[in-house]
Amino acid sequence: MITVVGVHEGRTVAAFALGHGEDPLVGLHARGWTGRAEAVEGVRGDLTLRYAVEPVRRGGPPPEPVVPEGPGLSAGQRRSVRPHQRVAAYAVVVADDRLLLTQLAARTGAGGRWNLPGGGLDPGERPRAAVVREVLEETGQVVEDVRLLDVMTQHWVGRSARGLEDYHAVRLLHTARCPRPTPPVVHDVGGSTADARWVRLDELGSVEVVASVQVALRAAGVADLHA
Repeated sequence: MITVVGVHEGRTVAAFALGHGEDPLVGLHARGWTGRAEAVEGVRGDLTLRYAVEPVRRGGPPPEPVVPEGPGLSAGQRRSVRPHQRVAAYAVVVADDRLLLTQLAARTGAGGRWNLPGGGLDPGERPRAAVVREVLEETGQVVEDVRLLDVMTQHWVGRSARGLEDYHAVRLLHTARCPRPTPPVVHDVGGSTADARWVRLDELGSVEVVASVQVALRAAGVADLHA
């Protein structure tokens, strides 16, 4: 279970279980609060997302999460698809004005595009530990000082490379420091990562990345791919 907690002036003012397909900011807004992700605690299966919140300004528009619906699905098919939630942790890792990126393998359905290093939490694993493990497996880099940056969710109902799905992605975006960068090596051969590179920040505009990379870079104040 994922619990969302809103804290205002040192006091818990909102707490609720994150529903399937729900965005934490939407849930907070429905309870009269808005804010930013401050910390993630616990392990996969029992996580708490902690937000620093402020009261919603009167008349302020609520967040509008997009729920894509894939082509070719009937209403009956959408109702019958089994819901699946995946909690994953990723990291913005910058060293010597270069960003560490991983290229997605064809089996992911987004083959050839580039992502931040990271991946799904193992049962009972803490998000920070998942970041360290995934970065090492996918790029061969050792990172430390892992800090939560933002939380991004996406809800997809439709047909993908994996088949019919009702898929709720909860992406925990972090920053991490790599004190001794080395040429990247993919150790998890045959997994979701086809390649890994250090990419110069001033060359990111020429790299095809997934949406979460832009969200994370903006939150980190590192770069804007559309600048």
